[in-house]
Amino acid sequence: MNRERLEWVMSGLSQYRLTKNEDQFVKSASGDFDQKEMLTEHQEERLESLYKEKSKSKPNKNSSDYFSFKETIPKKARVRRPLAKDVLIAS
Repeated sequence: MNRERLEWVMSGLSQYRLTKNEDQFVKSASGDFDQKEMLTEHQEERLESLYKEKSKSKPNKNSSDYFSFKETIPKKARVRRPLAKDVLIAS
């Protein structure tokens, strides 16, 4: 598992209410990845299955990450050009 995938799974899991054991596992897996730059196959499988299981349930709307928009960058609004029928032609 690469860093981007791990961060994506972690951010997805942060939207759900985890049990004490699940939360402890997620923290230890994250710590292991920070130290070794890799996870064991068992850890990867468990993280993926936990994410799939939690994604089937409703997210925790009370979570601080639920309404956060840290990653999104606002797009520039396009200038609206008037249509030809809206333009008056003065002669």
